[in-house]
Amino acid sequence: MLTIHTDAFDRDCERVSRRNFLSVGSLGFGALSLSQLFALKANAASGKPIVNDKAVVVLNLQGGATHIETFDPKMTAPAEYRAMFGEVKTNLPGVTFGSHFPGLAGLADKMAIVRSYRHGIGSHGTAAAHVISGGNPTKAMMGSVYARVAGMTHPETGIPLNSVITPGCIGDDYRKLGAQIGRITSSGTLPKSYAPFDPSAGGEIVDNMKLKIAQGRLDDRKHLLNQLDDLKRRVDTSGSLESAASFQQQAFDVIVGGVSDAFDWKLESPETIARYDTSHIDIPKRLYKKKNKNLLRQSPVTLGKQMLMARRLVEAGCGFVTVGSAGWDMHGNAFGIDDGMPILGTAVDKAASAFIEDLAERGLTDKVLLVITGEFGRTPRINKKGGRDHWGNLCTLAFSGGGLPMGQVIGNSDSRASVPASEPISSDNVYATIMHTLLDVAELRVQSNFPTDILKSVTESQPIPQLG
Repeated sequence: MLTIHTDAFDRDCERVSRRNFLSVGSLGFGALSLSQLFALKANAASGKPIVNDKAVVVLNLQGGATHIETFDPKMTAPAEYRAMFGEVKTNLPGVTFGSHFPGLAGLADKMAIVRSYRHGIGSHGTAAAHVISGGNPTKAMMGSVYARVAGMTHPETGIPLNSVITPGCIGDDYRKLGAQIGRITSSGTLPKSYAPFDPSAGGEIVDNMKLKIAQGRLDDRKHLLNQLDDLKRRVDTSGSLESAASFQQQAFDVIVGGVSDAFDWKLESPETIARYDTSHIDIPKRLYKKKNKNLLRQSPVTLGKQMLMARRLVEAGCGFVTVGSAGWDMHGNAFGIDDGMPILGTAVDKAASAFIEDLAERGLTDKVLLVITGEFGRTPRINKKGGRDHWGNLCTLAFSGGGLPMGQVIGNSDSRASVPASEPISSDNVYATIMHTLLDVAELRVQSNFPTDILKSVTESQPIPQLG
């Protein structure tokens, strides 16, 4: 890591004297300085980029959301199969969602609902890893595959390109809320460095994003630029980087601009925070006292702010963001469909609706693809505890934005929402749809500096036909 020292001193938690410093360095790229990254980017500008100017946000409904009570209510089925709380009309003729999604129903023309997604896996861990990886041969989550191609951090902003947002990212008070991210963050056979960055975990990357320098020196721009020039002379001894001084200037501007601000949702206006806010959608005491205290960990009070942070990250250049929403394992032991949907469904409706509307108002709809899914669906028949059990034969899946054709329902289920009644959509199709959104596949085909299994999986997989 490269650092710039000032004359100020402080002491660490072990009472060891140390200098305050401004970290300019690795940001996940080993020995490369930030200014070197800008130079590499400029040198590569003459060739066609393989990374599209787009981002993906996956809202992962952990535990396996019911496909029936979300986007396929099937009110023509017998009572024990149809959506327990009924349906709500969308703004698409003849299309309905589960009744807890009135906000998304009003945005259905901006969504593509898949009612024939099937992978057949009924085990939590296996299914969760399969869905988030799209079944690619490296078994790495899609964000890790993307980072392997695009790099681990954005060359201009320094933001990690693959991030995961858990309740703990919203504040220390929420660290105990459910976040089984181990199931959805594996880097598979790729190096562990390609695993998603978790802001709640802290560590070196967060430190690198923060200025650690006395305020008096921070205000002295000329002093800092002189320090960067000296740094340039020590780093660029080969003289191979053209216009090195301008790259140092750019690096300084990025750091002083405060890339860490992207992780601070509190910088948003009160109106925007209120628009996303789900802090009032909590689990009533009567419910967790009746069942078990572990139910408290499934509260969706942070979900809105998690989605708000996701929007901030993609604006700062993050290409793949995974947002975790816990509690969707609705057997009836903890949550059932009867008591879980009014809480979790309502929270997802508000948070996802705010996200879609916010992107539209910012002109980002075509730049950001929202994917709503979980590890599997739930059994068509409601069980005796008011819940539904694991079901891999139909899974919840919805898209919004990304420049893809929206305002459609893709595929359909049988009369009891148990299996696809049309050509099944596979995890490989989902993987291809996402990777083709993020990457220029035609350009990637002629590359030779990436692992063969990644090149093959991305270039040979077929996107969902209706979204092609």
